Amino acid sequence: MPDIDRDGGWLLTLDDTPQSYVDLDDPTHLEFEYTRRLGHLVDAIAPAGQPLDALHLGGGALTLPRYLAATRPGSRQRVVEVDGPLLALVEEQLPWQGPGVDVTAVVGDARAALADIPAGTLDLVVADVFHGSRTPAHLTSVEFLRVAAAALRPGGCYAANLADGPPLAFARAQAATVRAVFPEVCLVAEAPVLRGRRYGNILLVGSTAPLPVADLSRRVAADIFPARLTDGADLAAFTGRTAAVTDAGATDSPPPPDGAFSVG
Repeated sequence: MPDIDRDGGWLLTLDDTPQSYVDLDDPTHLEFEYTRRLGHLVDAIAPAGQPLDALHLGGGALTLPRYLAATRPGSRQRVVEVDGPLLALVEEQLPWQGPGVDVTAVVGDARAALADIPAGTLDLVVADVFHGSRTPAHLTSVEFLRVAAAALRPGGCYAANLADGPPLAFARAQAATVRAVFPEVCLVAEAPVLRGRRYGNILLVGSTAPLPVADLSRRVAADIFPARLTDGADLAAFTGRTAAVTDAGATDSPPPPDGAFSVG
C-alpha cells in the first residue's frame, strides 16, 4: 500500500502484520524502529562509505539492502527469501535494481543458503526471518549460529532481529545462544521490552571482534523511540543460567499477543 503521507513510501503487510516499509525516492529513510536499529548497526561497524559484503536472510521488501546500497556504494549483497511469490511481487512493484546497486535476491531456505556460503567471505550476516510473526526454530540454534560464524571474515558481524515479550524466555535463550558462539555480543531493545513489560523487537549482535557499543548506544538512544544497549556483565545477568539452544530443543519464537503490531 502507498503511504499517503510520504511520496515514494510503501508499506508491505503480510498476514495482517506490517512487514516492511520502503521509500523508493529515499532508500535511507527507515520507518520502522527495528529497521533503524539495524541501520545504526550498519553505520557503526565500519568507516562511513566503506563497502560491505552482506548476506540478508529474510528479504521482505529489501529495506536494509536498499539502505546499505545507498550508504555504502559498491557493497555486494545477497538476499535469501523463502517466499517466492512475495519476492516476485516486491521485484515487480518495488524494484530495487539501479545503477551501482549490487543486490542479488534468490528464493530459498535461509539456513540451507547460508551453508552454501564459502567460509570467511562475508562482513555481515543479517537474520530477519519470520514465518508469519514467528522466527522459525531451525534459525535459533547454536548449530545455525556456527554456520553463520563460519561464513564471516574475522571481525565480521552477525545480527538477528527477533521478537519476544514477557517473561522474555525466548530472548534470554537467544542471548545465551549467541554468547555460546561469539565472544563479543550485545543486545538492543526498548527499555519496556527489556523489563518484560511488553512485546517488542530485540536486536542481537555477535562478533569475534569488539563491537562499537559506545557509538551504537548513542545512536539507538537518540531515536524517536529510544532503545538501550546491553552487553558485558549486564547481558550475562540478563541471560542468567539460561542454556543455549540446540537443534534438538529448538522451537519457534512465541506468537505475539493480540494487537502487538502497529504501523509506525
